[in-house]
Amino acid sequence: MTATPPQLLALLLVAACGTASADPFLARGTVEMPEVDLSTLAAARVVAVRVDEGALVRAGDTLAFLTQSDLDATLAAQRARIATAVANLRDLEAGSRPEEIRSAEGDLRTAEAELQRLSKDLERTRGLAATELVSRETLDHAVTAEQAARGRVQGAEERARLLRAGSRPERIEAARSELNTARAALQQLVARASDLVLTAPVSGIVLSRNAEPGEALGAGVPVLTIGETARPFVRVFFPQSVVTRLTVGAPVTVLTGDGRSVPGRVTAINPRAEFTPRVALTEQERADLMFGVKVEFDVPAQAPYAGLWVTVEVGRKGATAP
Repeated sequence: MTATPPQLLALLLVAACGTASADPFLARGTVEMPEVDLSTLAAARVVAVRVDEGALVRAGDTLAFLTQSDLDATLAAQRARIATAVANLRDLEAGSRPEEIRSAEGDLRTAEAELQRLSKDLERTRGLAATELVSRETLDHAVTAEQAARGRVQGAEERARLLRAGSRPERIEAARSELNTARAALQQLVARASDLVLTAPVSGIVLSRNAEPGEALGAGVPVLTIGETARPFVRVFFPQSVVTRLTVGAPVTVLTGDGRSVPGRVTAINPRAEFTPRVALTEQERADLMFGVKVEFDVPAQAPYAGLWVTVEVGRKGATAP
């Protein structure tokens, strides 16, 4: 049976629509890599920078040295405070020395002997006062002297008791806390000093050298910028009709300038739409809502150099992750 012209036209339209829907969507972008800025948390002066732009570095490599003029003196002062706190704590924990206890006991015996003498003098003075051989004023002086001697005895007894008992637990605990505080302050200074030695947090390439020896930098000002070569990615823009079919993890194909097809996956989709993205293929796309999509390579070693233009291909069907 031969198809009539209207039937043939309908079949061609269906075939054309099916072919268009099966066509992949292409978006262009440049290869990028995560960038890490190396800086200090406090103001410092640059002493040396050991790498230049374009140098390859490995994680842990020492890249730059900075200094602070007062750091060495501050460290020495804090170590001296720790030594003082340690000596004070040891003295309290050891308690009174035997010599101090013997001296206190000797003072107590002297005070007791003086009290006995003044007590006997008081008894004699009272007898004489009863017969009016001494004045009332003399008796009052004797009573006052005896009471003062009794007070000195009590004070000597208390001092000897405290020396025998040693330091109070509260004073020992306070001294221990003071020592811990001094040590924590020293650790903070040491951490500040180590922060002045900049090491590579990741393996990659030096993208920019932002400071030279002798420059004074504020807190957070980067000395170097490192690009992490192990995590290259491409950021492209897709219209709403394509993004609705994408999910994080969906496979894509990255077409390089040298004719290679490198597999990749969608790792992020920007929830905010843009009307005029940085890169759009046609004028119609510039008027459509576009969404930024981040694509990473399945095998980072196969990615082109950062900065090179590539094309990301997404099929209109089967764009979701398997």
